[in-house]
Amino acid sequence: MKKQFIVLGLGGFGASVAVTLQQLGCDVVAVDMDIERVNEVADLVTYAMQADIGNPDLLPSLGLNNFDGVVVAVAEDMEASIMATLVAKEIGIPRVLCKARDDRHAAVLRKIGADTIVFPEVEMGKRIAKNLLSANFADWISLSPDYSVVEIRTPSYWVGKTLKELDVRRSHEVNVVGIKEGDRVEITPNPDVPLTEDMILMLIGSNETLEKLSRRILTAVPGGCGKKSASRKK
Repeated sequence: MKKQFIVLGLGGFGASVAVTLQQLGCDVVAVDMDIERVNEVADLVTYAMQADIGNPDLLPSLGLNNFDGVVVAVAEDMEASIMATLVAKEIGIPRVLCKARDDRHAAVLRKIGADTIVFPEVEMGKRIAKNLLSANFADWISLSPDYSVVEIRTPSYWVGKTLKELDVRRSHEVNVVGIKEGDRVEITPNPDVPLTEDMILMLIGSNETLEKLSRRILTAVPGGCGKKSASRKK
């Protein structure tokens, strides 16, 4: 049976969540007061409607007994956000995810029972900043304040070696949790298969160890397995 979600607010964040959930095979009801926003996603979700998200009678009128979650993506209108969250929790929606405008807004949402609170702009900003500072990584996804998953093209001095030979868990304190090669993704990589330069490795570890690895890759030379370039003689 398909999972069913309601997305309240169809700004950039809400519309993206609604359309992506639909593409992932869910049934999605998308709601916004702005008819233009509604029309933009009408052909991309199960059902799109114009309505006042701050109206406490809205969610009960949709018959939410079978819905798996509500995404409250109306952070700019704090009153509507709080009302929608409160009603969703009172009805008994299993999961309520809310976009927060600031820390004060987030604190109120937590007190009334929001299951997950996100700051999309802040989180994207942090992700971009980390990617800029760690140019060796193709992508950086934070799992918590201390741990992340990164994607990295096979370092030149790893090419031709196997995961067993490299033993990155011991030498770099990270784990390889997957390998991408073209359109294929291997989530249980064979430790005896030599790595190629076209592979994208997915690594998980603490932010500190990942940053150390990034610096080591930057200063490493082919065949050196973490050695720094020799200093020039003066």
